[in-house]
Amino acid sequence: MQENYKKKLIHHLHRIKGQVEGIERMVEARKYCVDIMTQSLAVEKSLERFNADLLENHLTEHVFHQFMHGQSAKATDEMLKIFKLKNK
Repeated sequence: MQENYKKKLIHHLHRIKGQVEGIERMVEARKYCVDIMTQSLAVEKSLERFNADLLENHLTEHVFHQFMHGQSAKATDEMLKIFKLKNK
């Protein structure tokens, strides 16, 4: 994993962890459902950004390497697997 992506991904994870802990506190305190849902949707968006950055790292590092070394079928299979998981 490229160092710049590693730092960015760790930053995303720390933010997501804080958001989830905040949601837990909101539920324990019986906060208004719409407020909790708003925070939950923010976590979803944060995870989407995390996944986009992780995918970008994978494409620029691993998929490029696979194509350059005759492993295009493996790269294609991996990307199709991710695409199918995302669209379930």
